[in-house]
Amino acid sequence: MSQPHYVLTLSCANRPGIVAAVSTHLFESGCNILDAQQFDDTQSNCFFMRVVFNPLNGAPTLEDLRKSFSEVAERFAMTWTMRDRAEKRRVMILVSRFDHCLVDLLYRRRRGELPMDLVAVVANHPRETYGSLDFDGAAFHHLPVTKETKLEQETRLWELIRETGAEVVVLARYMQVLSDGLAAKLAGRCINIHHSFLPGFKGAKPYHQAHARGVKVIGATAHYVTSDLDEGPIIEQDVERISHRDTPDDLVRKGRDIERRVLARALRYHLEDRVILNGQRTVVFTD
Repeated sequence: MSQPHYVLTLSCANRPGIVAAVSTHLFESGCNILDAQQFDDTQSNCFFMRVVFNPLNGAPTLEDLRKSFSEVAERFAMTWTMRDRAEKRRVMILVSRFDHCLVDLLYRRRRGELPMDLVAVVANHPRETYGSLDFDGAAFHHLPVTKETKLEQETRLWELIRETGAEVVVLARYMQVLSDGLAAKLAGRCINIHHSFLPGFKGAKPYHQAHARGVKVIGATAHYVTSDLDEGPIIEQDVERISHRDTPDDLVRKGRDIERRVLARALRYHLEDRVILNGQRTVVFTD
């Protein structure tokens, strides 16, 4: 981008004049709106908006824009963010034995599809589990977990999050349940991926369970982590048809493909400020 592009996201109680106030303020601040999306949730009476804009010659700095916009935000009691789209968020990826989601995220980052700064990869399996996988310069941390060491491991994990300044934590098929305390600390910035059979097919080998029941559709869900296991606000989902010809191995293969693309889309939406929490749900302004 030759010019800086900024993105503003906001939510507040719905009332007349919000769009006018936002657009007028940006215009009077010397900015040009490039893209604007909005949503009025009539059930909760909440208003949501995402605006991408760029400053014209002589426009204030981003910091000055934040200061001046705070007056508009205060008038409407908004929850809001404003940031430079070129600023990459710091991301930490957690992984267990299955590495298909990790490999996909690394590839998409290398290709420029995911605008993120990967600060660390953390696993409960040793480095050799991932063979010659290139972590693109990100530090690798092996934090084994047992019933006796889980509390100690979580303490070290939280220390790593703070030390690295990780703004987003991704559970790329990380097969450990975060404690309620850690989930609360990471509220709104920890993304998990799981198969959409929950709660119908819990426990080990969910695809084998699904095959035994003759399912016709399989899927995956990416959501924010909360203290309620696999019940946090949903960001993205996808499905694929299944036939009687598919074996359990076919379901596993197809399931991994769905998990990869759903997690990648959810992470990109988050990194691009397209997701706004709406209670137990989300508003996602897709592109």
